[in-house]
Amino acid sequence: MKRLSLLAVATSAVVLAACNPDPGPMQYGTDVNLPEPKRGLLPQMVIADPSEWGDRVPVVPEGFEVRAIATGLGIPRQTLVLPNGDILVAEGRGGNAPKLKPKDVIAGPIKAAGTTGVKSGNRLTLLRDADGNGDYEVQTVFADNLNAPYGLALIGNNLYVANQDAVVRFDYTPGMTQAPAGEPEVLTLLPSEINHHWTKAMAASADGRFLYVGIGSNSNITERGMTAEQDRAMVWEIDAQTGMHRPYATGLRNPTALTIQPGSGQLWAVVNERDEIGPDLVPDYLTSVREGGFYGWPWAYWGNHVDTRVKPENPEKVAASLTPDYSLGAHVASLGVDFSSPVMGPEFADGAFVGMHGSWNRPDPSGYKVVFVPFANGRPAGDPIDFATGFRDDDGTTRGRPVGVTVDPRGAVIIADDLANIVWRVSRVGGPAVAPDAPVDSTGADASATGEAPADDAAAPAAPATGT
Repeated sequence: MKRLSLLAVATSAVVLAACNPDPGPMQYGTDVNLPEPKRGLLPQMVIADPSEWGDRVPVVPEGFEVRAIATGLGIPRQTLVLPNGDILVAEGRGGNAPKLKPKDVIAGPIKAAGTTGVKSGNRLTLLRDADGNGDYEVQTVFADNLNAPYGLALIGNNLYVANQDAVVRFDYTPGMTQAPAGEPEVLTLLPSEINHHWTKAMAASADGRFLYVGIGSNSNITERGMTAEQDRAMVWEIDAQTGMHRPYATGLRNPTALTIQPGSGQLWAVVNERDEIGPDLVPDYLTSVREGGFYGWPWAYWGNHVDTRVKPENPEKVAASLTPDYSLGAHVASLGVDFSSPVMGPEFADGAFVGMHGSWNRPDPSGYKVVFVPFANGRPAGDPIDFATGFRDDDGTTRGRPVGVTVDPRGAVIIADDLANIVWRVSRVGGPAVAPDAPVDSTGADASATGEAPADDAAAPAAPATGT
């Protein structure tokens, strides 16, 4: 009966989606020419067909190698490289939004078929490579009984975790493999009553004073009403000591990953934009996040493009809407971002890695890979470069879906794969050899080589490390 029900749902979806247009070429970069909106009864859904990796691994550029450093996880989302080289993995799945419309009932089980059936871990797992050979022989639970943890940050000896309902704080001692006994301290509660977009991305400011937390909307375009969007679709700035917070930037539909740009200290985000106005709208994007900036949701997208579905209209908000810095393409579902450093080699030295979870509502699927966005003079410059692919075949066979990406200062990119429940490590062949206990700072530099004090030095200023 269950199989027949799912078949009936899928058949209905195909019929409803038949009037949707074919997609055009993906638009990337800083200057895009957006098509006109085209609405159908239901987006044309092409979802992942999950399969095992077997003997295969993701495809990476020549001169790099990839290996699975952790398996059997409980839905890995984001990672954090600690000063001693250990890696923390946030595992879990959240959300509690009721269905709004018949299309939600139809789309829900179809989308779910393209995700993992593994139970939510609701924990942090610690990975350790004690001898520095690239094999993480220790895989142990660092903290459990969490509530869909996602964002991670370390400031001095304080480890912060963004659960779906609160930011909590653990005492952290360098080298520890398990969090202190007892419940973590609640720094501040986060909006979670409905939690349509439940992920809470997080990054620490360069000086360690603040935490930035991304809070997604509770709908596509306010279908639940504006009351449900109170304190949503924005980035909060939270005092890391007191928990006091304020809106830092607004109008960001779903800011799924945040990171700090080395050198400038500028906050950047990847944002998942709205659906249901065609396979080529609206581009998900990478952008610097300006203090006090408004980025359009729900009234406008990509600058001053009006979303006529949103009532009442708000011309003042449309006029104030900022244009994002860089288009990643429509519906790629970017869920991870981190800036690179020279340890990744000359081609990937200056720019940002972006993890693309992959589309569900395009007839020609997009995403399902990790890309590198090159930068010049502190800004995006040029088309994205494929860095890790092979997660999805042309026939729909899907072995993995990238989420968080984190640059390891020792010369690697850590990729969380929440379909295969694997953490991958992509490193340069013959890259820089760094002792496993060499201290590093949050910008990716080897602190012992630069003369900077490590983050766990009591005499040093607090130095954040972010994993989103």
